[in-house]
Amino acid sequence: MGEEEKHILKLESEFPALSGSAFAAARDRVLASGQSVLQSENGDIYEVFPDGRRRWIKKIEKRTKVVRGSKLSIR
Repeated sequence: MGEEEKHILKLESEFPALSGSAFAAARDRVLASGQSVLQSENGDIYEVFPDGRRRWIKKIEKRTKVVRGSKLSIR
């Protein structure tokens, strides 16, 4: 494996943590600006307000487990 491939694998391994941090920071900025955010939890969607209140919006389908290399059709 070449150095470039190793570098790409390293970046790919760091992506989940970095994206999680970016989403958390964006959520905090939105709440700090006085706006609400939508969040999923245990199969439900909630609107979360800056003061901590939560309003139930709707039930959502369960997660689809995906096996690496498989193909899914999105309707």
